Order: sequence, then C-alpha cells, then structure tokens
Amino acid sequence: MADGEPSYIDYEVFLDPTFSPVSFANTLITSTNDASDTQLDLSTPLSRVLFDVQEIDTHIHALTTKSALPLLNYTQEQSDSGQTIVKEIEAQVASLTDGYRRLEEEVIRRHEAAEAVRLTAERAWQTVKLGRAVGRCLQLGRQLEAQVVEIGLHTSNANKIGNHKAMVRASNTLLSLRQLFAASGPGEEGQNLGQVHVIITMESDLVVPSELKLRTRAQQIVREFSLSSLALPSNANPQSTVSAPITYAQTEETKARTTSACLVLYLLSPASGASHKDFEPSLLLNALQSYLQTSLTSSLASMARALSTLPTLSRTLLEVSARCQNISALEVLLESIRPPSHPLLSEISSTKQALKSAPLHAHQGSDESSPAAPVTLLQPLLLALDTSSLPSFFWRSLASGLSGRIQDILNKGGVSARTLRSQREKVRESIRECVVRGCQGARVRGQAGGWDREVGVMVGSVVGVLGR
Repeated sequence: MADGEPSYIDYEVFLDPTFSPVSFANTLITSTNDASDTQLDLSTPLSRVLFDVQEIDTHIHALTTKSALPLLNYTQEQSDSGQTIVKEIEAQVASLTDGYRRLEEEVIRRHEAAEAVRLTAERAWQTVKLGRAVGRCLQLGRQLEAQVVEIGLHTSNANKIGNHKAMVRASNTLLSLRQLFAASGPGEEGQNLGQVHVIITMESDLVVPSELKLRTRAQQIVREFSLSSLALPSNANPQSTVSAPITYAQTEETKARTTSACLVLYLLSPASGASHKDFEPSLLLNALQSYLQTSLTSSLASMARALSTLPTLSRTLLEVSARCQNISALEVLLESIRPPSHPLLSEISSTKQALKSAPLHAHQGSDESSPAAPVTLLQPLLLALDTSSLPSFFWRSLASGLSGRIQDILNKGGVSARTLRSQREKVRESIRECVVRGCQGARVRGQAGGWDREVGVMVGSVVGVLGR
C-alpha cells in the first residue's frame, strides 16, 4: 500500500493506551451476529480479523520494500559511528589504564610503604613510651626502697625510727606510683604497664608491703602519742600509761614525728577521684578516733575501778588528766598542720587558695561556713566527731559512760557504795581538779566560763548519781 493511501483499518483504536483485546473481540462478534440467533457465527469475525492482519502485513511489506535502501544506509551509518566511538573509547580506556598503573606505582605503592613505616614508627613510639614508664616506675621503686631503709621500717619501736620526714617523702613516692598505675587508659602514661612482669613483681614485693608498713608505722606513732607534763607519785603502778615529764627536745621530736605520721595517713587515704573540698582522709580519721576511743575506754575502766576503791582515786584521776592533756596537745598539734598537696585530688579551689594566704587564727570556728576545703587537719576530725573541741568531747563522752558505772556500784551496795556516798564532796573536788588539770594547755575557747561546763558534766555524772 502506497504512502497516503486511505486504509479502512482504524489504527487509532489499536494505538489507544486503553485498548483491550477482549473488549475488541466482543464488539466484533456482537456486530457480526444477531442477538436473536440461537447459534453464534465466529467465522465472519475471524475472517475479518485475518483480513485486517493480512492488510497490515501487506502494508508493512510495502513500506520495507520501498524504504529498504534508506534503512540499510542508516544502519551502515550507525554501525560506522559505533565503530568510531568504540575506537575513541578504547583510546581513552587505554589512557586511563596507563594513568591508573602510573598512579599505582607512584601513589598507592608509596602509600603502602609509608603506611608500613607509620605503623612501625607508632609501635616503636609505644615501645619507647612503655620503656619510659617502666624506667620511671623502677626509679620510683628504687627511691621508695631507699626511703624505706632511711625510715627504718624493720624496727618495731615507733620511737626508734630513722628520719621521720622520709615517711612523708615515701608517701609522695607511693602516690606517684599509684597515679602512674591508675593512668592505664588509651594514650595515658601507664598504658600496658600492668602487663610488664618486672612492674607486677615490684608492685607485689615492694610497693604494697611498703605502703602497708608505712601506714602501720604511722598509725603506731599516733597511737603512742603522749606529751603530758604530769608525773605519777612514787608509789604509782609502774604499768600506768602516765610517764615521767619529758624534756623540750623530746616534746619537739614527738610533735614532729606525729606531724609526719598524720601527713602520711592523710596522703595514703583513698582519694577515689574526689576534690579537696570533698576529700575525707579516712585513714587519718580512723587513727585519731581510735586514739580517742582508747583513751576513753581506759579512762572509763580505771575510773570505775577507782570509784569502787577510793584510795586509788587520786592516782587514777592523775592518769585521766594526763590522757586529756595528751588529747589537748594533739588538738593543738592538728590545728597547726595544714593539709599537704595531694596529687590524686582535683585542683584546689579558689577558696582554698585564698585561705592559704590568710592568717591561721582567722579561720578558727569556721566549721559552720560554706563547705570549703579544710584549712587544718583538725577540722575533718571535729566534723566527724560533731564537736567543737577534743577535750570537751573526751569529758562529755567519759561522763556519759561513767553514770552507768556509778549506778552499778550503788546497786551492788556494800562498803564501796557507803564510802562513795560519805566522801561525796571529796570526790566532787577531785573530779573538778582532774578536769581543770587535764584541760591545761588546751585550745582557748571562745565562750565565757572556760571549762566550767565540762566540770559540771563530769561532776554531775558522779555526784549527781550519788545524790539520787
């Protein structure tokens, strides 16, 4: 069929996007059959469809025959263009391949070599860093070993130790080692330090035993602290805790030795990342509280025995006064000791820096102020005991326990109870003198009346029970 010739085939129907073969067949059948016929004639619509297909095939044949040469020329042109493009692409691919090969030789292989060098340098630096840490640990270990020998921790007598100032230096050395062992995170100085056998051996054989011995020796020094100026009568029990008066040199030596012991216990107390304001020197507080508790227990037991046998009361009260004088001297000593710099604590607050430059007496009685870092070692102890004075705490605690003992003596009756009642006034005066004598040298108190309250509490705990 030539171009432009009309065709009875409706191409628009077949080209419609909504064309449905089923609908087209149904329309063709219904248009070639009568609805009243009992039988359906399919030959007519089938012949029509076949004729339409033949018409379309004839039309396609005519078009291809007429346009065969242009189609072949177009195909040839497309093939030639494709070959040209392929040649150009192959040239570009070859250029890219050469460029990649040159890039691989000049960059990638050099990068691989550089990466190997970097890894080697990094591991070498880690080895050097670990070696430096091990060297520093060993140096601190030798320093600690020399300080232990200087202190003389092999002796059992706290009064026969070597240079007590070396105790503080040994504590700082232990803190440096503890700080180095704790810095075990990635990139920190002590990373992988715990995997070195010589460090593990040094920690178990030197560091831990030395810290234990140093802590034990400091606790022993605090436990044996005594500066009392009282002396027992010649007929006193030689086993008594009250010794002969000591010289000025002995007093200063005891103070210096106890100061070093307190600083050691302060430094060796677990820090656990606290700040100076929140830090609680548990080892120091436990040692001081144990000292106070020992004095209270001994005084309470000896006074209970003496009140049941009055001839020994004078000597016993002298012992109790001596213990109170030791506690007063300890309080004065603790008030003169400032907390040392602790490397494991966070930086000191500005409040602490300001307090350092102020006079010491300006901070007395500042326990009720804002929660700043303590200025002296006395403040944490007073805060832990909830008191304003150690002698006051001693007398009040002793009085609270003594009332029950007096009541037991009276309940048992007998000669002891009758003698105690009959000599009530003598007991009153002896206890008053004991308290006044024991508070000699104590810190000056702000309230008027001195130690009258403590005298009243002690007298009341004994005489008050006798008067019931």
